[in-house]
Amino acid sequence: MSDRQSQSQTQTQHVLHLVREVLGTEVVGVYLHGSAVLGGLRPSSDLDLFVVARRRTTEHERRALVQGLLRVSGDGARTGPPARPVELTVVAQDEVRPWRYPPRCELLYGEWLRDEFERDMVPAPSPTPDLAPLITMVLLGDAPLVGPPPAEVLDPVPHEDLRRAIVAGVPELLADLESDTRNVLLTLARIWTTLATGTVTSKDGAAAWVLDRLPARHRPVLARARAAYLGGERESWGGLMPDVRAHADHVVRAIEQLAGLRG
Repeated sequence: MSDRQSQSQTQTQHVLHLVREVLGTEVVGVYLHGSAVLGGLRPSSDLDLFVVARRRTTEHERRALVQGLLRVSGDGARTGPPARPVELTVVAQDEVRPWRYPPRCELLYGEWLRDEFERDMVPAPSPTPDLAPLITMVLLGDAPLVGPPPAEVLDPVPHEDLRRAIVAGVPELLADLESDTRNVLLTLARIWTTLATGTVTSKDGAAAWVLDRLPARHRPVLARARAAYLGGERESWGGLMPDVRAHADHVVRAIEQLAGLRG
């Protein structure tokens, strides 16, 4: 086992300890998803965990989870060396089973929200369409860390709800095109792939699928994003933004056609 793998396992155990400490016996299950189960963790991958609780959370519990995650997540981790960014999602089981749209999320922690969390912001539960693809990935990954297999505690997401959830997220993604270029390009590729194939795959797998279907002029920026993701490199996009925007426009047109938003 590499040092990086060992660190990821240790970090996972720290997060599980935090979840158990805060939610105790209210935890139904904790599930690994994302890159860890869709092709393997990459150097820049988040550590993605999905928690199903027996009931809704309190503000005190959400605050305790956020404060605990600030200590162990990402470059800003308050204890130990820099770690993988943690993305932790918490749902109450009766808010997602039986399935309804849009489902309600109790808590989403991600490093892109660190500045707000550092200012002691505690997110309130809210309807979250993005749970549709996330739950689909949790079921597909079938990787319980605590509790029974996910199929025993979560309902499958109807394809129509998966489709409308991922399409609904496109405008928000495009708003981050310049500030989070690599992630936006890879996520757009995954949306196109999911709409076309009906399955959710890894970001690099989706990028490979899309690269085979792009005109030559739109391939370089996605190839660059995929290579940086696989290698964990930090990249600069400043001089390439016109090409990035042209690529994104092309992919969005393909997404809209598949979603029936264009003739």
